[in-house]
Amino acid sequence: LAAADPRVLALAAQVTESREQDIPLLLLKLKGILNSASLGYEESKKIKQDIHDYDLTQYCMLVLRQDHSRLRGGWATAAQLAEILSHCCVGLEVKEDPEEFYKKFLPSAIDNLLFLGRRLQARFIRAIKDEEKQDFLHWFQTVIDAICWLFGGHIQLAASVLQNDHFLQLLITDDVETAIIMMSVLHNILRVNRELQETPLSSVMPMETKKEALLFARSFIFWMLLMVKTTCEQPQSFGDKDRLKGLLSKQWTGKGFDRDLSQLLDLLYLEQSNGKGEMQRQHQAACTIQAMWRGFQTRKRLKKLPQAVTTLQRSFRAKREQELQHLKKQKEDEALKLQMQLQRQRAMRLFHERQLALLEIIHASQVNKYMEEMEGKSALTIQRFWRGYRARRNFHQQRQSLKEYKAAVVIQRAACKFLEKRRRRRPLSPWKDPRGLTDEQRLALQQKVDDYIKLHPASQMSEEMSKELHTQAQEKLAQFLLRSRLDQRAAQRREALLAQVNTDVELLMNAPGLSETTEKDLDVFMSRSIPVATKARQSHNTMLKYTRWPWWKKLGDEFVEDDVIPDDALNAELGTLFIGGRK
Repeated sequence: LAAADPRVLALAAQVTESREQDIPLLLLKLKGILNSASLGYEESKKIKQDIHDYDLTQYCMLVLRQDHSRLRGGWATAAQLAEILSHCCVGLEVKEDPEEFYKKFLPSAIDNLLFLGRRLQARFIRAIKDEEKQDFLHWFQTVIDAICWLFGGHIQLAASVLQNDHFLQLLITDDVETAIIMMSVLHNILRVNRELQETPLSSVMPMETKKEALLFARSFIFWMLLMVKTTCEQPQSFGDKDRLKGLLSKQWTGKGFDRDLSQLLDLLYLEQSNGKGEMQRQHQAACTIQAMWRGFQTRKRLKKLPQAVTTLQRSFRAKREQELQHLKKQKEDEALKLQMQLQRQRAMRLFHERQLALLEIIHASQVNKYMEEMEGKSALTIQRFWRGYRARRNFHQQRQSLKEYKAAVVIQRAACKFLEKRRRRRPLSPWKDPRGLTDEQRLALQQKVDDYIKLHPASQMSEEMSKELHTQAQEKLAQFLLRSRLDQRAAQRREALLAQVNTDVELLMNAPGLSETTEKDLDVFMSRSIPVATKARQSHNTMLKYTRWPWWKKLGDEFVEDDVIPDDALNAELGTLFIGGRK
């Protein structure tokens, strides 16, 4: 027996000793081993045999089941591993226990590849960004190509692909791009295995219920029609054209998708009648359009070439300037670090010299005591610097959160004030006409009203009694309005009298003694206009003072009108002002 390839042996040892999350990236080395330029057919076959003997293909198959969004390399690694697995299995001849390889390992590999394809299809459908969707579509295409390569090398796997539940789920989808790819897979399966063309798909694919069969038939007809329209592929490439028309017209007619079925049958009959001349004319027209488009694109690129060269030169100069700045900064940092190191060494040398000088002066019996005191001072200094550093670090970490907390408090306070003022000023909602009733609702409501009237008949009232009742209601309403108007006038009179009393009390409290009384003080008590003018002057000064406040004192009043002064600022000045009313 020939010795195993040292690269495969070393890789198997690394995989065995590595952690689980590092295995996918290690298995990517198999691609470089398989793509070696110096390998011939026999050497390539020998390397595939070594890879299978050391269970590296088993590792590749098991890794495909993992969630690669949480692993290093992501879904790109999974797509490459699928391609590696298919290349390792095609062209491999297992001599030891071939039954297990062909009946267990290969179907399991197909199942894992289809499971990976379902995951990539689901993430492609859920992706939002165009770049992300293109990446998932590329990885999905890579996995599907690996599946086609695998059952192309092992024809017996075509039936396994059709019987797999994941393949049926991949076909039953609403996405256009992935569905076209899956229809191409179905086409390749029928092209590779001719025996399946003579077998009904319902007897091969795992459609356990009638609902699944109808759903598959509907999806198959829809995507087949779409692929014929978009790619101009002839329907006869899927098998015998007459047999396909008979299957479509007999088995799937009247199942709820006759519109798409009729369009597909029309295309089949139209292709049969037009012949090959129409297809050749369309092909020639398409080639002409493509040639014109390629020429237009080339001329457009040539016009943009000078601008592209200028942009490239600008970016190159900017990158070179950035590298020079980086080198300059790096040299300055190294010089600063060297200078700091020299200063530290000089300071340490001076400190040791000073320590030696002090030890020469101190008596020998006091040396230990002096050293203990110095150690204590040094420890205190180190602790002080450490506490200061820790406090500054904690402060820098909490400063942003504290600032955000204060800003949130200010915003919440302002929003609460705004909502409170709007709730107080909220006008009555205008009358809205009720939503109209339908005829059925109106009849049902009328029936309920009639039933209620029958169960609760109303007492009869004469016209004279109704007029008398109306007269009594009008009299009571007039009495209530008169009484409320009198009460309101009495309340205003009481408020005016109370304000006058408060003004008089304040004047008496602020009045000077009899020995210090002047004629101006007597005028204050004899006239009512002087106190009112004084209070008005005080209120005016208060308003001016409020308008001159700094911005931080008025913070939170963003939603207050400019001509409204807070009540708290005027209560002290206007609380005892007399407001005269009419008697």
